[in-house]
Amino acid sequence: LQQCGHKPIVLIGGGTTKIGDPSGKDTARRVMGETEIQSNCQSIRTVFEKLLVVGNGKTDALIVNNGDWLGSLNYLDFLRDYGAHISINRMLTHDSVKLRLDRQQPLTFLEFNYMILQAYDFLELSRRHNVQVQFGGSDQWGNIVNGIELARKIDKRQLFGVTAPLITTSDGRKMGKTESGAVWLDSSMTSPFEYWQFWRNVSDADVSRFLKIFTEVSDAEIAELEKLQDKDVNLAKVILANEATSLLHGKESLATINETTKALFESDSAGSLESLKVVSIPSAKQVTVVDLLVRAEFSSSKAEARRLIAGGGVRVNDEKVSDVAQIVEETMFEGGKLKLSAGKKRHVVVEINVEGL
Repeated sequence: LQQCGHKPIVLIGGGTTKIGDPSGKDTARRVMGETEIQSNCQSIRTVFEKLLVVGNGKTDALIVNNGDWLGSLNYLDFLRDYGAHISINRMLTHDSVKLRLDRQQPLTFLEFNYMILQAYDFLELSRRHNVQVQFGGSDQWGNIVNGIELARKIDKRQLFGVTAPLITTSDGRKMGKTESGAVWLDSSMTSPFEYWQFWRNVSDADVSRFLKIFTEVSDAEIAELEKLQDKDVNLAKVILANEATSLLHGKESLATINETTKALFESDSAGSLESLKVVSIPSAKQVTVVDLLVRAEFSSSKAEARRLIAGGGVRVNDEKVSDVAQIVEETMFEGGKLKLSAGKKRHVVVEINVEGL
């Protein structure tokens, strides 16, 4: 839309996050402190600055924080001016509320206010920045509709909402999840290599659809890639991984990722492991491979780690580990680093770092 001449307004919920969104949640969200909220807001801003052109130009994106107007609201004035225009009956029909009530799970008044404040956000955005259309996930449909109704009743203005369904893989699983956890856009949470690897490992059935959604590859080129069969589909997966990673982390990240890929999968390669996630330990004394698997989040427990080793799925420096009680020796660290692998697709670098812990 920005490339077609529209101006995106990115709304960061620095205000509403103090309450918590009940949408799609079975329980109340954890309440965060101001420092953590501001840190998260800055991280979100950094991600959008990579994906959009942000600035003062006609079509440049503008990033705003609803804490700027919600933080100064007078509660009594807000209730008087807007409370009468918000229907509790409608709010009770929203799936996010019905789900919690049907399961007889607590829905606090604090969370209920989230829907009211998000409706007010849409009204405020239309007044401040002439926003006419709000985009969001399908779980935000009710909140967006509330905003449309509020603007119609108070400002006599017609606003619009567009929602997208939750993206799932071809086998019905929620998009963005891996066996080691969620896939984050923040490079400190998911490294560029891990992000690239996520796209490289999608199923064959998802490649074409994801190329259309998550890259800027032309329809004509995607149509050609759709003709690939069997092992040749891997070429399309590499293009998907390269394009998706370039959009988020820049094309310059691909050089290091390629070096890492060579180091992992080509035995005679002198490639670099620079792109891999780094796990630090204060010392190698009395540390077992089981301990490393848990610290690297390859296993959620020591029992699970032992089963992984017993199943033959663990390697240290590309050497298979067969002893579930294997102690990590200092001689395993080459240049202060050790490569730990679980299966064919999960790898980390372990380093001894006393200062970092």
